[in-house]
Amino acid sequence: MKSLLLLAVPLLTAYSTAAFSPVVGPRPFGTSSSSSMAVAKVPSSSRWRQQRRSPPSPPSMLSLLPDDDDDDANEDGPTAAMTSSFYYPLPPSSSTSSTTSSTTRLYATPPDSNREASDGSADVRRLLGVKGASSDAADIWKIRLQLTKPVTWIPLVWGVMCGAAASGNYHWIWNPFDPNDRDVSLGLEDALKGFVAMILAGPFLTGYTQTINDWYDREIDAINEPYRPIPSGAISEGQVIFQIWFLLLGGLGIAYGLDLWSHHDFPVVLALSVFGSIVSYIYSAPPLKLKQNGWAGNYALGCSYISLPWWCGQAVFGQLDRPVYFILPILYSIAGLGIAIVNDFKSVEGDRQMGLNSLPVAFGIDGAKWICAGSVTLTQLGVAAYLYSIGETTYAAIILGLILPQVYFQATLLLPDPVANDVKYQASSQPFFVFGILATALCLGHHDFST
Repeated sequence: MKSLLLLAVPLLTAYSTAAFSPVVGPRPFGTSSSSSMAVAKVPSSSRWRQQRRSPPSPPSMLSLLPDDDDDDANEDGPTAAMTSSFYYPLPPSSSTSSTTSSTTRLYATPPDSNREASDGSADVRRLLGVKGASSDAADIWKIRLQLTKPVTWIPLVWGVMCGAAASGNYHWIWNPFDPNDRDVSLGLEDALKGFVAMILAGPFLTGYTQTINDWYDREIDAINEPYRPIPSGAISEGQVIFQIWFLLLGGLGIAYGLDLWSHHDFPVVLALSVFGSIVSYIYSAPPLKLKQNGWAGNYALGCSYISLPWWCGQAVFGQLDRPVYFILPILYSIAGLGIAIVNDFKSVEGDRQMGLNSLPVAFGIDGAKWICAGSVTLTQLGVAAYLYSIGETTYAAIILGLILPQVYFQATLLLPDPVANDVKYQASSQPFFVFGILATALCLGHHDFST
C-alpha cells in the first residue's frame, strides 16, 4: 500500500496550486438584487457577448437596462411563454428576455487582475479556469471545460486516492514493495476502477458543482471575474443548463455503475454522490446559499474536498464499516474549514458591504486568523493522538513531523498578515497538510483492527 506514494508527488505538485474550494474558485463578494450588471436584448442568433463601457453612474456601477424595442410586438406572441419558462430546479435568469435563444448581453469592465496573461499561458489558463485567461471563445468545448474549472478537480482526485489507500484493498499491477501483490489482471481492474472513481469525483461532480456555482454567481462574476464563460457571453443560458444536468445525471450514473462493479448491496457510492450534489446545490443556490454563512459554507467546502472523495474511494475498494473511517475524514474536514477561511480574508470588505457573514466579517481578521490556525493544527494533533493510541507510533510521528512546518508558516505568514500572505501561505503549508491526509489513510489501510 505504501506504493501509493509513487503517485503522490505529481498530484501534490498540482494540488498545491489549486484553490481550496470544490464549489468555488476565487471567493466571490456575493449576490444582490441590485447587482452591478447591465443587460440588453440581442438577436436570438447571437451568443452573449461582453461589451465594455463606463459605468452609468456611481455608486451603482451598472444597472439593469432593458431594451424596450419590439416589446409590444412580442408581448403576446408565441415567445411570450418563453419569458416565464425555466429549467427546474433552476429559477429563470433575471436577465432573460422574450426571445427564443440566448438573449442576454452582460456589460462589465474587468479589473486589471483579469487581463489576459502575456506570458503565453492565456490558453492554458482558460482551460484551467483561472485568471489571466484568453478571451478567445471560438471553441465551445474549451469553453465548457473552462466552466468546470479543472484546476479544482485535483484535490478530489487526491481524496479518492486516500480513500483507496485507507481501504487496504487496492491492488497494484506490479507492487515493488510486496511480492504477493503482483496479480496483473486484478491490478488492471483496480486501476481502471480507481480511474473511473476519479472521473466521477473530478470532471463530473466537481464540474457540476463549479458550473452551478458560476450560474448562481453570474451577476457578481460580471463585475469580479468577467473573463468567466457566463458573464463574458462565451456560452448561452441553455448551454449552461444542459451542462449542469448532463454532468449531474452522468455523475450519478457513473456512481451507480461503480456500486454494481463493486457488488454493493446498498448503493453507497450513489448515496454519497447524491448527498454531495445536494450540498453543492444548497451551497450556491438560494434560499440557503451556505456560502453566505461562514461556518456552514466553509465546512461544506472542507467536507466536499476531503470526506466525500475519501469515502467514495474507500467504498469502491473496501467497506465503510468502522466509526474511525468517518471520524478521521470529518476531523480533516474541520481542518479544511480552517483552510477555506484563508480564501475569505481578501474579500472581507466586500463581504461586509454585501452582508455576507464570513468568519473574517463575524470575528474580524484578527479573530478569524486564529480560528484558521487553531482548526488546522488542533485537528491534526487529534489525528496524531488517535494513531498513537492504536499503536501506530511511526505514523503518529510522521503526522507530527508534517504539522511542524505548517505551524512555522502560520507563525511567519498567516498570523502576521493573512490578507497579504494568503496565497503564499496556502502554497507553502498545504503540501504538508495533504501528505498528512495520505499518511493517515495509509496507516488505516495498514492497521489490523482485528487485534
